Amino acid sequence: MSDEQLPGERHATLRVVPMPADTNAAGNIFGGWLMSQVDIAGSIVAIRRAQGPVTTVAVNTFRFHKPVYVGDVVSLYADIARVGTTSITVDVTVYVQRGLRQSATPGTVEKVAEATLTYVAIDMQYRKRTVPNEPH
Repeated sequence: MSDEQLPGERHATLRVVPMPADTNAAGNIFGGWLMSQVDIAGSIVAIRRAQGPVTTVAVNTFRFHKPVYVGDVVSLYADIARVGTTSITVDVTVYVQRGLRQSATPGTVEKVAEATLTYVAIDMQYRKRTVPNEPH
């Protein structure tokens, strides 16, 4: 059994349950599905910080630690790592609470992935724009 826990002092940026249509040929959740959820979670905090639209320009790092299964509750936690003139770098950590089929103890928490992504703030014409100073 894992001794990991969800970060209790904060709320997940995104929480989702993968479905059978999200599986790969091996029956696990397709890595690309998880990558898209990470991008969504990262963009949520980047959009808030940029106070407007952003676009993903880089997946700086992405590491899969353990598989994700149908019925797991996937919780994604995103944090601003760096703010540049036009860019925002975000760290995303992904945990699962295992479902009944994947664990003798349903609700077991495991860290399954970590990633760092960079977003660029854009205007309505998709041109780079300056990230505003953080509001006080």
